Amino acid sequence: MNTPQFPPLFSGMAVEGQIDPFDKACEQAARGCDAGLVVYNLGANTLQAALVFAPDVALGDAMAMMPLCGVGFQNALGALAPPEVAVHLDWNGGIRINGGSCGALRIAASDRAPTAQPDWLVVGLQLPLWPQSDDPGETPNQTTLYAEGCADVSAPKLLEAWVKHSLVGINTWLEDGPAPLHKEWSGLAFGIGESIEMKGISGVFLGVDEQFGMLIRADDTTHLIPLTDLLEGN
Repeated sequence: MNTPQFPPLFSGMAVEGQIDPFDKACEQAARGCDAGLVVYNLGANTLQAALVFAPDVALGDAMAMMPLCGVGFQNALGALAPPEVAVHLDWNGGIRINGGSCGALRIAASDRAPTAQPDWLVVGLQLPLWPQSDDPGETPNQTTLYAEGCADVSAPKLLEAWVKHSLVGINTWLEDGPAPLHKEWSGLAFGIGESIEMKGISGVFLGVDEQFGMLIRADDTTHLIPLTDLLEGN
């Protein structure tokens, strides 16, 4: 398997077996590794990877890295996959390919306080490549990358493209603020305008606020679920 090549300022760390790149990246970040570390595990059936960030803004604003990496993934797969392959993004990190659930993004940070500047932030990606079962009827709402007509998309190339397109998004975010990301993400978001249940709140998914918090309209009340609610760990 080819070793992925990353843009300048990014460095790769391959892990194997049952090692979760997300956990490894959080561990490395807590030890003080440089931002731009890409930890990855390219298994036979799954692509797993994680990016380490060192935000210079408050956590509430830095959480934008999660939807940004989601848009980066859509752009990456869009550049490599057949044009009929459609990618949408769930607010809580889920990835949908041609309507089926196909992997997810996750996020952790050194601090959970929205107004604090975290020492580090990690965004992880997990993407199933091949079905775990020979009977797709067992999981009718779930799919895999190669089951959706993307068999020619190699995992190393997709990982490279994810990092590259996410970097483009980071540069745009730094130069132009969150508005371009907000617009692009909203165009890919799954379920806006539809009924949803999230974190025990049921209602209509209206969209997101300026910090990508979920807005749910229930009866006469609009509820805000901050993106920081998705943080993993302590």
